[in-house]
Amino acid sequence: MRNSSRTTTLESRFPLLAVENNCIISKEGDITLCFLVLLPELFTVGADVYEAIHSSWNKAVKTLPDFSIVHKQDWYLKESYSPDLEKEEHSFLSRSYQQHFNERPFLNHYCYLFLTKTTRERMRMQSNFSSLCKGNLIPKEIKDKEGMRHFVEAVSQFQRIINDSGYVKMHQLNEDAILGGEHDSGILAQYFSLDRRNNVPLQDMALGAEELRIGNKRMVLHTLSDTDDLPVTVSESKRYDRLSTDRSDCMLSFSAPVGLMLSCDHIYNQYLFIDNSTENLKKFEKSARNMHSLARYSRANQINKEWIERYLNEAHSHGSPSIRAHFNVFAWSEDREELKQLKNDVGSSLALMECKPRHNTIDAATLFWAGIPGNAGDFPAEESYYTFIEPALCFFTEETNYQNSLSPFGIKLADRLTGKPIHVDISDLPMKKGIITNRNKFILGPSGSGKSFFTNHMVRQYYEQGTHVLLVDTGNSYQGLCELIRGKTKGEDGVYFTYTEDNPIAFNPFYTDDGIFDIEKKESIKTLILTLWKRDDEAPKRSEEVALSNAVSGYIERIKSSNEYPCFNGFYDYVKGDYKKIIEQKEVREKDFDLANFLNVLEPYYRGGEYDYLLNSEKQMDLLTKRFIVFEIDAIKDHKVLFPVVTIIIMETFINKMRRLKGIRKMILIEEAWKAIAKEGMAEYLKYLFKTVRKFFGEAVVVTQEVDDIIHSPIVRESIINNSDCKILLDQRKYANKFDEIQNMLGLTEREKSQILSINQDNDPSRLYKEVWIGLGGTHSAVYATEVSTQEYLAYTTEESEKMEVMNLAHEMGGDVEGAIKKISLKRIKGLESKDN
Repeated sequence: MRNSSRTTTLESRFPLLAVENNCIISKEGDITLCFLVLLPELFTVGADVYEAIHSSWNKAVKTLPDFSIVHKQDWYLKESYSPDLEKEEHSFLSRSYQQHFNERPFLNHYCYLFLTKTTRERMRMQSNFSSLCKGNLIPKEIKDKEGMRHFVEAVSQFQRIINDSGYVKMHQLNEDAILGGEHDSGILAQYFSLDRRNNVPLQDMALGAEELRIGNKRMVLHTLSDTDDLPVTVSESKRYDRLSTDRSDCMLSFSAPVGLMLSCDHIYNQYLFIDNSTENLKKFEKSARNMHSLARYSRANQINKEWIERYLNEAHSHGSPSIRAHFNVFAWSEDREELKQLKNDVGSSLALMECKPRHNTIDAATLFWAGIPGNAGDFPAEESYYTFIEPALCFFTEETNYQNSLSPFGIKLADRLTGKPIHVDISDLPMKKGIITNRNKFILGPSGSGKSFFTNHMVRQYYEQGTHVLLVDTGNSYQGLCELIRGKTKGEDGVYFTYTEDNPIAFNPFYTDDGIFDIEKKESIKTLILTLWKRDDEAPKRSEEVALSNAVSGYIERIKSSNEYPCFNGFYDYVKGDYKKIIEQKEVREKDFDLANFLNVLEPYYRGGEYDYLLNSEKQMDLLTKRFIVFEIDAIKDHKVLFPVVTIIIMETFINKMRRLKGIRKMILIEEAWKAIAKEGMAEYLKYLFKTVRKFFGEAVVVTQEVDDIIHSPIVRESIINNSDCKILLDQRKYANKFDEIQNMLGLTEREKSQILSINQDNDPSRLYKEVWIGLGGTHSAVYATEVSTQEYLAYTTEESEKMEVMNLAHEMGGDVEGAIKKISLKRIKGLESKDN
């Protein structure tokens, strides 16, 4: 007797029989293979890539046999960011960052593909024959086992074609992913609960014309199931005006409006029904003849005949298989009022695709039932329309949200659409994958573009992950961060060198913590003294180099064998005394080494001289062991004596780290100071650094804000840009008229140009952030948001009034910069909360 009750159990109507060999088998004998699909990230690909992806889908679908169903199911779920605040390695700023984003809402995306082999009868089944309407489901035997084997082989080819495209990846789901394991719920349980959380209990379901409900979640359904509802033309991609300019186009897939751009809980189902094309075309031929014979009775018949003829002509002239397609959007909410808004939102999104929104209530239940993974064979045929593969594929969504890098090393940025924190590796993983061949970075951003914020944010995270960071600055951009590190490490780290009249910059090139003077250290000292002794245009003689080398080695031997405090004064005394005697004993001629001239030229740096403080620092500090060092050289960048010496010390300090710190990551970041360094004959150091640093697990970073510097400087062009595989650009709207020159200089593609010119075009006014473009090796690029917490803002700020507020309060609190930042940030947060109320 037929079950006539309005209530039944899921078990009695469940259309699936088993999962075997990672395949879903339905009670009607259909077999389905399930895949997780990884799509390109939003805003990262151009029209050419969308066209390539579309072509790959087209080739793959054509490999499937007749009576196959392609069911692509995209889930878009509103989730909240949940940081791990219990990690012990979180620093004060890192914890502040995580708390700032705690419970930040975002739309997450999951994409599945179900490939089903069914029968001719099932492909033509109407909604009243759905398994949902049957009283009893008797499992059927799979008769065409050979056909099933061919189908599995075809699916393997399908997967290979998609994966070979390089843009989309398909991974087959195993039984645990389908049915659920000990700790994870499978895709079936997720579908019946509309929830991807683990161990969510199944709830009662109401599937009817009046209401579509699972638990407290009520659904609305919009369908594209009739050619009258479709746009006149379709394409692989479409211009996204909000991030486009008159010089560039930001592209999204044609169906993006019902994908990530629709910010609500929803599922977008895309179906392609691979029918027997020959049978379909014969049916259309017969229909065209009938329409022709009835044309004199109705003009509509004549028009229909013409449309059928056009369809047949397209099929025969291009060899396009005739298929059926259907697309629908399920959106849901627990709030009835919100559900009304969702109905309008989904309709508006479909209208953006130039489709006619159709709110479907008649077949909503059967369409939901057909959407069960592995149950596409239950799809009601009357809800589909005839088309070809290529136009149907235009309705596939082809992008996903930003994904975290798999590498443990990286920096935290934010998704530009939703503001969710993203872990991005721009150094190690790209090197392993061969995307880049060095870790060097070139950063370009005009004043006010957020350049200092990004660089502060980057170097802070590098430092916290064990990197030795050396910064050369000309504007106190890193003072706050350096003071914070110094306070946290109780003076053991966070070294800030700057020049003032009261506290001039001072070093001691002869001091080492471990008393080891290796070849690199000796060469460093020799280079420094040679710079003091000789002019830039005056090359030393071979005999002078040997004499200087012997003098340095002799003084180092004296240091090792006595308790004498090493410094430049000691070296000068040694040369004037003991070394002079050695020279005389060896009868070294004056023309080979003029000792008097040597002492006379170096006298200003000796005790009582004008610059006696420069190389005789009494602070016992070996920069080799310091992990965060800032050289602020704004006050001396034009000084003809101090600047070359300081530059030598900076470069030698990093080269010493580079060669001696084996297996330890190190970074040198040179702000606008690179212009001064290049002028003073130090270009060779820059060239050497950018070409060599990659061999020592290091990276060199140059930051600039002047476009003309890149366009006209051969050092930047030949040494820096050519040896920087990672390019980072901030808002370039100030340089819009010059951007073609920048594009040519940096070797940017049109897609990369479009991404860069979209920066800050459509920022969310409810969030405070600046966007940044990161390009890797000319092949991978994306725009991210640099959004930080109030505490990080106060540590990074270059606004003098804010910086002075922090420093003055820290001085009152005994130098506690962290405490000052906490106090000011708490005050600001309370002020914002009261303002909102």
